[in-house]
Amino acid sequence: MQLLTVKNTSQGTLPNLIIIGAMKCGTTSLHYYLNLHPQISMSQEKELKFFLEEKNWHRGVEWYKSHFTTPAQVHGESSPSYTKYPFFEGVPERMYSLIPDAKLIYIVRDPIKRIISHYVHKYANGNENRTLTEALANFENNKYISRSLYYLQLKQYLAYYPDSNILILTLEDLYHNPQLSLQKTFRFLNVDNNFSINYMIKKYHDSAVKRRKNHWGNLISKFPVINQIDLLPSHLKWHMENIIYYPFSEKIERPVLTENLRLELIDYLRQDINCLRDYTKQEFKDWCV
Repeated sequence: MQLLTVKNTSQGTLPNLIIIGAMKCGTTSLHYYLNLHPQISMSQEKELKFFLEEKNWHRGVEWYKSHFTTPAQVHGESSPSYTKYPFFEGVPERMYSLIPDAKLIYIVRDPIKRIISHYVHKYANGNENRTLTEALANFENNKYISRSLYYLQLKQYLAYYPDSNILILTLEDLYHNPQLSLQKTFRFLNVDNNFSINYMIKKYHDSAVKRRKNHWGNLISKFPVINQIDLLPSHLKWHMENIIYYPFSEKIERPVLTENLRLELIDYLRQDINCLRDYTKQEFKDWCV
C-alpha cells in the first residue's frame, strides 16, 4: 500500500475525528449537529472520501488538510464509504498511517431497515433497476447486506485503533433523544458536554419521500450544464437536484420484504449483530435482529 508523507504547512490541519459510517444511518444529521458546537469544526464538504484509494487518496495530504482551516479543538469529516469492506479495502490502514490518534464514530441502525433504505437510495438515483428481492438474491458480498454487517466493518478498525478511540451510536437514539446522544459524543471528544442545541433541525434523508427521475428527468440529467452540479458541496448538490428534478420525477413506494426473505436476512445477520452486542454491551432492543 502506498503511504503518504506528511509535511508541515500552515494551510490547514489533519482531522482528529472521523465519522466512518454507516451509510443511511444518520451521518448527515450527526455531521450537521456536531458542527454547531463551538469547539468542533466539521468539513464543509461532508464526504471527503480521502482514505479510499479508488477516490481521493491520490490527491495527497495537502489537499486533505485544506478542508480543515477553521480554528477548532476538533476537526472532523464524515465518509460512510469508509465502512464498505470488502468493496473498499485498506481504509483503516491508510487512516492509521496518517492520523493514529483520531477519534472514530460509527453510527448504526436496525440492519434490515438500513438495507431497505440503502436500496431505495440507489433506486432513486437510477443506479438500481432491480426489485428489492432481486437485489438481495445472493447474500455473500452483497453491497446492500455487507454494509449492515456492522461488526465485520468495525473489526477492520479494531485491528488498528483502541476501543477508547471508537464510539458506537445508533440512529434510533439520535432520532428519539438527540441531546443525550450528542452529550455522549461531546464527552467522547473531550469538548464542553453542556452545550445544548435548542432546535434540532431534521437532516435525515428519509427514504419514505424519495423520488426517481422519469424519462424527462433522465434526459435533463444528460445536459452538459447539469454536470456542474457535481462540483457543488454535497449539501448544496442535494438541494439543487431536488429543485431541478422534482417536476420530472415520481414518488417511490417503499418496498416491502417478503416474510421468507426477512427471516433469511435475520438469520444471516444474527451472528454479526450479536458480536456487536458483545463488543458494545448494548442490547439494541428496537432492532428486529
